[in-house]
Amino acid sequence: MNELLIPLDTKSKVPIYEQICDYIKRAVQQKHLIPGEKLPSSRAFARCLAVSRSTVDLAYDQLVSEGYIESIPCKGYYICEIDSLYVPGRKRTEEWKTEKENPSKRAAREQKTCAYDFSLNGIAPGGFPHNVWKKLARQVLSEDDDTLFQLGNPWGEYGFRSAVAEYLYQARGMRCRPEQILIGAGNDYLLMLLGTILGKNRVIAMEDHTYLTAYYDFLHIGYEVKAVKQDESGMCISSLKDSGAQIAYVMPSHQFPAGTVMPLKRRMALLDWAEEAENRYIIEDDYDSEFRYRGKPIPALQGFDRGGRVIYMGTFSKSIAPSIRVSYMVLPEFLAEQYAERKSPFSVTVSRADQKILELFLKEGGYERHLNRMRAVYKSKHDKMVKVLRDMGDICTFSGEYAGLHLVLEFTNGLTEEEAVLRAEAAGVQVYGYSEYGIESSKIKKEPERKVLLGYACMTEEEIEKAMRKLKEVWE
Repeated sequence: MNELLIPLDTKSKVPIYEQICDYIKRAVQQKHLIPGEKLPSSRAFARCLAVSRSTVDLAYDQLVSEGYIESIPCKGYYICEIDSLYVPGRKRTEEWKTEKENPSKRAAREQKTCAYDFSLNGIAPGGFPHNVWKKLARQVLSEDDDTLFQLGNPWGEYGFRSAVAEYLYQARGMRCRPEQILIGAGNDYLLMLLGTILGKNRVIAMEDHTYLTAYYDFLHIGYEVKAVKQDESGMCISSLKDSGAQIAYVMPSHQFPAGTVMPLKRRMALLDWAEEAENRYIIEDDYDSEFRYRGKPIPALQGFDRGGRVIYMGTFSKSIAPSIRVSYMVLPEFLAEQYAERKSPFSVTVSRADQKILELFLKEGGYERHLNRMRAVYKSKHDKMVKVLRDMGDICTFSGEYAGLHLVLEFTNGLTEEEAVLRAEAAGVQVYGYSEYGIESSKIKKEPERKVLLGYACMTEEEIEKAMRKLKEVWE
């Protein structure tokens, strides 16, 4: 299936991903989608529906968990055979009969997903602070305050923005006022908003391997994206200058997918580039800066900015849970003033109740205690991974350690990325190819890629140990 058109209601209170889920569920139940039928890739589906890829990924993940579809590694998503959901008495269609007789499709449908998944998304099992969250939710919802269910400030509630500003000062070395902060349901929304603030016809530079959701967000905004070279210190300044870009998108605290931490000298060079010409900006995506396992956290790039050139993006998705969908953007003073003069044409996309819960979570110390607990959990998993990888020196080297939630492996024994992924899959282990995160203009290479990514947040330590043992066997 190349296309699947779904009528989406952007004004509905039902989230877009739920609308996608509901439509596909009905289509399966009514046999408009038949077992074994392939769904569009998340990238193609997102482009077709004009939504973010992360929205489609969320919908697909939900459908997989409910058993409506299955994910077959290196092939895609397929409709499951669920007879119990069909309306009794209805005859099977001729299309279903034809498909059922197709051995290749049947084999693909029967293939199971991997037992171990080094997923790059998600949180540790049991990682969500259920008890504290329920307590704060009861506290917020028990207040006799009708304004809690009204639309609220389009920038986000002032109390919540004040709490975020205080947290950023204490944890990231940033100086900003609540008036500079915009709250939104995920970075996709905030980047769209930023596109209206900065205007159209912009050229933006991204590292040649990067966070693809942001890449597609910029394309949807209408920006021209230039792939620039990166090295062990991050974005190459010479390549950035050659690109002719006016905006640079970087992840200096822990670049995805390379896992590099941008040193201070490169950060200063990046700020110098921004100040060399008018209307140049740096978008700093600080998506998982909370997790650092060695040394002191490096202050945010925004903390060194004296010329108002850095636009800072932060999120609670990595530190609390992806489904929280609460992010924030810190604008330079004059950009915030310009946007304020437009009377904020967009409504806030996070409920006041959720903002209040997070505000209390921050102010009462719940977030700090949660981060300390999760750092200990992830450090233990990180250390176990690193210990095993040090024993695999004849197979691969690794990088990206001591920060974030994933590691990068580069094979030294002649194994290619494709071979490594297939061997791992055959052993029941899902790993992710580094080349998958190359942006379109950087994908033409003479030599095959030899890197894979392993995320360690979602598996238990026991599962990590078993999975790594299997990988060592099949990669030798």
